[in-house]
Amino acid sequence: MADERYLVAGLGNPGAKYAGNRHNVGFLVADELAARVGGKFKVTKSQGGPAETVEGRLAGHPVVLVKPMSFMNTSGGPTAAIARFFHIPVERVIAVHDELDLPYGTLRLKRGGGEGGHNGLRSLTTTLGSKDYARIRFGIGRPPGRQDPADFVLRDFAAAERGELGFLIDRAADAIELLLTDGLDVAQNRYNST
Repeated sequence: MADERYLVAGLGNPGAKYAGNRHNVGFLVADELAARVGGKFKVTKSQGGPAETVEGRLAGHPVVLVKPMSFMNTSGGPTAAIARFFHIPVERVIAVHDELDLPYGTLRLKRGGGEGGHNGLRSLTTTLGSKDYARIRFGIGRPPGRQDPADFVLRDFAAAERGELGFLIDRAADAIELLLTDGLDVAQNRYNST
């Protein structure tokens, strides 16, 4: 079973202060996936740092859902440690993260590639020792005017964005389920074109 298991890592920052931030959309998608598997996140000690995990079945596949609790910039440590513990190869790791370079609510699925200045992805690539994991890129849009992107990602979604957020989180979770059942190419064809 270990070689069939997937690891889905929602990237974000721990604590109530960051809960509604744009940078935490990975955590929000992970929470939706946990609800779908009927589990609750529990604190897990790993050699790479603190994390919360849920084990279950998603779309018929065994999964480990992970929310690294080490803050975004070092989120790779706990994620990679849990992948090693469960003997999950990098090809079965899926990272869900915010993406400044996509319009709000746009999804893009891909495998590998660069980090695009995303420190969570940089940390994950370094600790996994590979870029060959799947990414679910959830568009949060660019900051208005001259606002610093680092400030923008650490702000809560705007009221107008929150109205659609639940639907968009469901859509991202659906995309992950399709990736598990039908593979990345099929999921890309459905979600990357809309």
